[in-house]
Amino acid sequence: MEHDVCRRIYKKLQVKHYENEGEFVKDLNDLEMDALNQVLEKEIKYAENEQDEKRTMELNEVYELLF
Repeated sequence: MEHDVCRRIYKKLQVKHYENEGEFVKDLNDLEMDALNQVLEKEIKYAENEQDEKRTMELNEVYELLF
């Protein structure tokens, strides 16, 4: 199920052209937001461990928009 949701999110990113992260987040349903939240938490931790400050900041910006 989670993979299907992730595929839908990816498809949205491919098909639609969002002007910013806020537009993208507004287009997500609750299930998609939940899945993205889980992925972002893992990716943020990975970016922090790699000391990739730019990536950490970008991921945090999207994460904050989910709430």
